Amino acid sequence: MNRFSYRNPLAWVAFVIAILTGCNTPKNVTYFQDADTAAPLSVATPLEIKIYPEDKLSIVVHSKDPQLAALFNLPIIARRVGYSSQTSLAQSQEMSIYTVDGEGMIDFPVLGKLKVAGLNRRQISDMIKDELMSRHLVKDPTVTVEFDNLYVSVLGEVNNPGRYNLNRDRVTLLDALGMAGDLTILGRRDNVVVIRNVGGTTATYRVDLTKASELYASPAYNIQQNDVIYVEPNDNRVRQSTVNGNNLRSTSFWISLASLLTSVGVLITNIK
Repeated sequence: MNRFSYRNPLAWVAFVIAILTGCNTPKNVTYFQDADTAAPLSVATPLEIKIYPEDKLSIVVHSKDPQLAALFNLPIIARRVGYSSQTSLAQSQEMSIYTVDGEGMIDFPVLGKLKVAGLNRRQISDMIKDELMSRHLVKDPTVTVEFDNLYVSVLGEVNNPGRYNLNRDRVTLLDALGMAGDLTILGRRDNVVVIRNVGGTTATYRVDLTKASELYASPAYNIQQNDVIYVEPNDNRVRQSTVNGNNLRSTSFWISLASLLTSVGVLITNIK
């Protein structure tokens, strides 16, 4: 094996590039590195998404008697929810939109004010169904409750940063990162930040994705609406940026690097 030569310009080129770019190791990029341990991993209690003031809900009442059911629905709109891969035609869903007020209430037709804050979708559906039946208003109600504006924001070193709608009762941190296309190779796996509004105050959680035991036990494992997930850049990404805004992709950076290497080559030549 050839040793590093201080008189070899190519060796200096390789040395400088290695210092500037660095490299990722499996230890830095591999998830769940402790998942194969003998001890079973504890998982945070699964949490269903609950409703809070200013959330929006779609609540639709169905019955064998459509005219009777119509008395308990706001004007129904058709909302596009996706596209068929075969027909490319937009699919639609019937929705009656309610906005939860500051006291956690919605104003439901005929039934009046109903408190929904702190309840999940199933609990809201059961409550309305019980009210309709106990008051002898509808004998066979079917109540469909859907989220309308619940979302999570995923920022930083992910492939597709942005805001993503929540349409399931349970969403994990891994689900949210998957929506955003997973972390880039330049994202830190060991320090993913989740920012959450808890009772009017901001709580910050830090999660190490390389440790399954820490991930599954974290309060941030179960995502809630309005959470902000931030993936920090790793050292390689930080190293790519300089104080004057140059980075490894900029023309000025490579011109500067070429000038430096030329100077080094001339210096080495003069030493010979």
